Amino acid sequence: MKETRQPTNLVEAIRYFSDPEQAFVFMRDIRWPDGRVTCPRCGHGETSFLTTRSIWKCKGCKRQFSLKVGTIFEDSPLGWDTWLPAMWLIANSKNSISSHELGRSLGVTQRTAWFLLHRIREAMRTGTFERMSGITEVDDTFIGGLAKNMHHKVRKVRIHGTGGIDKMVVQGARNRDTGTVTTAVIANTATATIQENIYKWVETGSALFTDTHKSYNGLENHFAMKQVNHAKGEYVSGDVHTNGIENYWSLLKRSIKGTQIHVSASHLQRYSDERTFAYNHRETDDLGRMHAVLAGTSGRRLTWATLTGN
Repeated sequence: MKETRQPTNLVEAIRYFSDPEQAFVFMRDIRWPDGRVTCPRCGHGETSFLTTRSIWKCKGCKRQFSLKVGTIFEDSPLGWDTWLPAMWLIANSKNSISSHELGRSLGVTQRTAWFLLHRIREAMRTGTFERMSGITEVDDTFIGGLAKNMHHKVRKVRIHGTGGIDKMVVQGARNRDTGTVTTAVIANTATATIQENIYKWVETGSALFTDTHKSYNGLENHFAMKQVNHAKGEYVSGDVHTNGIENYWSLLKRSIKGTQIHVSASHLQRYSDERTFAYNHRETDDLGRMHAVLAGTSGRRLTWATLTGN
């Protein structure tokens, strides 16, 4: 029996999107909510619909296009009955989902599931960003294996000094007024690198809460900056702390250590984008989170060659 209302849970989503016509209408209305179909190649607004093949023909460039053209779904042989439940799963996962698990759930190979997941993460990436104002917490964290968990021979080769130089670095900011987070994988914790993102993310003159790392030196001239000295065991001083962004780090690391197990440097930003999306939409219901992912699917493509560097 065909569902007459949009799904509210995974079982309903699988049933709802298993109907090809229903899934097609759902995606069409998401992409062109005003009902005006435009050509993704030339932007022309006059098209004709070929009902036998469920595609359109542009009256401008005279080319045909499907619902997938100009989106992360382009050139994918997978049907909506695979794509949409996958999007539901990753959009609403608490600690992410591995490609092995998703592949078993959907009945596709791990390679296919891995490619599919990264294309969805591309849709989760924030396309536009409004600079933060009010109180903003800024911090960075290191991502990599714990030295204490390594064999002593491996540790001797891979870990030098404190170990931070051998790990990947993610910088983040959390705005207390909106409760939203933004992150970026960075090459190092040099002053220029750290401060470039802060100026990009935070309105000049806003309250900025950080620790006492030397990379923040000089920001007090442009922000109402207050700091906590972690080196001396100080983590909270009145309302000054970075606990909010540090809570986000725990969520990011939980998904990497508990679900992904291993993340390469070339893909870390996509995993961070996924967890940032989940954090920023934590108050939204399941259907709303899926709609938020779908809002980022148009105008973006991620090919296998781009993803793998081949």
